[in-house]
Amino acid sequence: MKAISTLVLVGFAAAAGSVADAAVVTFDSGNEGWFGPEGPGGSTGIENTGGNPGNHLHTVFNNFGVEFSTTTNQAFLGDYTQYSSVTLSIDVRVESIQFFGQNVARDLIVDLRSFSLGQGGYPWSSVWFNLTLMETGEDWATYGVTINNPSSTTLPAGWGGTGAEDPNTFEPMLPANLTFADVMADVEEVAFSTYVPGFFYGFTDFDLRVDNIRIETTPIPAPGALALLGLASLAGRRRRR
Repeated sequence: MKAISTLVLVGFAAAAGSVADAAVVTFDSGNEGWFGPEGPGGSTGIENTGGNPGNHLHTVFNNFGVEFSTTTNQAFLGDYTQYSSVTLSIDVRVESIQFFGQNVARDLIVDLRSFSLGQGGYPWSSVWFNLTLMETGEDWATYGVTINNPSSTTLPAGWGGTGAEDPNTFEPMLPANLTFADVMADVEEVAFSTYVPGFFYGFTDFDLRVDNIRIETTPIPAPGALALLGLASLAGRRRRR
């Protein structure tokens, strides 16, 4: 039964679409639609050495916060509900984060935005997740989150929403007529940001390096995959007899 079991398991993997698809922005081929802050407070640009490894995006900027985002890289945009899971991650090195010369910590969130779903004067509706707390001197590290059910109608644990305010607490929230899945089905911007919704900040000096912005998607199992899984389980039981 060993050979039969192996064939069944291979067939199940193919039918279930268990092989994830990934896209990674390494900045070796330019920005690929990803940009950091620019303006009077400083600049963001690609440097050829010192990344993780090689090329990377380097930001030196003074403002309330910073973010790295895309509205054009199609690998990161669109309908996330067509997948069984989506993983987003970014590599960050923190040279320094200072407020009036003193080291401070700042959160790093990932914010998934839909401009089409914006309402009530808000430019977008979004869902967001806090990835980590960044501090001065931290070497390259990868921060990310996996969305295991993009079609969920409720916010998964740890996720927040924006696009409206709670009438009692005035905290940001998703509009009452929207669900997590609604935003997941129409992602028009992905941002890695230090702006936690509902928080206010003073002018802060940021010196950050980012690299390897990544999305990994796993397809929803194809019809018939569960039947193959049953056959694989049966083959496994026979093999153990």
